[in-house]
Amino acid sequence: MPKKLIQRCLPDHHKIKSQKSLKIFGTLLHDPNLWHLNRKSVAGAFALGLFNAFMPVPFQMWLSAAGAILFRVNLPLSVVIVWLTNPITIPPIFFGCYLLGATVLGIEPLQFHFQLSWDWLVQSMSTIGPALLLGCFICAILFSTLGYFLMNILWRVSVRKNWQKRQQNRVDKSNTD
Repeated sequence: MPKKLIQRCLPDHHKIKSQKSLKIFGTLLHDPNLWHLNRKSVAGAFALGLFNAFMPVPFQMWLSAAGAILFRVNLPLSVVIVWLTNPITIPPIFFGCYLLGATVLGIEPLQFHFQLSWDWLVQSMSTIGPALLLGCFICAILFSTLGYFLMNILWRVSVRKNWQKRQQNRVDKSNTD
């Protein structure tokens, strides 16, 4: 089930390889392990994608692509998972990370008003930055570990279910003969 569902959702790997933004990886993209769907590559891609999704950096997809090449996990899936944090979900997710970081550091969360400017970003990193970064790192570790183990479990359950289904079909077929 997970493999068939994931295959339907992912684009063709030839189309992905031809993307200009991935040309920086050159011949490293020819590793077949980056495109196969198996339990190890899917679980690793989920862990990598979730970890990078919680990193407050503007180049999360490139980090996931580079990590997928380094760890030899499914590249398209690790890049797609990063989009958990998109322009709509980033504010509540990163605010939650900030609150978690402030709680762990034992500081009172500050009231602040977001402004889309370089000055505000530089100034706020000295006040809210440590709590935000700590919260993001904790969430990245937690959710990537959880994603890894959940995908492993789902994959194994799916394989076991398919195995039992095939066995039952064989028994049914032998009983009708």
